Amino acid sequence: MDWKLELVVLPVSDVDRAKAFYAEQAGFTVDVDVSAGADFRVVQLTPPGSACSVALMRNDDARGSVQGLHLIVEDIEAARDELANRGTTVSDFFHYDAGGQKPGLHPERGSPSRSSRSATRTATAGWSRRWARAPAAIRP
Repeated sequence: MDWKLELVVLPVSDVDRAKAFYAEQAGFTVDVDVSAGADFRVVQLTPPGSACSVALMRNDDARGSVQGLHLIVEDIEAARDELANRGTTVSDFFHYDAGGQKPGLHPERGSPSRSSRSATRTATAGWSRRWARAPAAIRP
């Protein structure tokens, strides 16, 4: 039997602001935006190429309670550039391996290196993870 994660509910204090962030700055596709009165609204968005969507849920008490979600990309430099070009505040990325966090610089070029490895794989000898921090992506 297959088990597929297809929807993650994200509690937010301002649905319109979160929708604008995910659609305009992060480039997610708006799949659904429906209301049934003043107290009920469903906004569902999907990252490009993903089988899993997010649903924005208004909840002032739980804002920021969902953490640690990962978007996996083939080219972290291109993904970072795309987010920055859309107006998202993003930091430089870094390598994380068994020795801890290291700057994301290519040793020969002095520039960020590329990786197509999944950021969710377990670090083992010869593997490193590359992460891009986008604080606004976690808390729009």
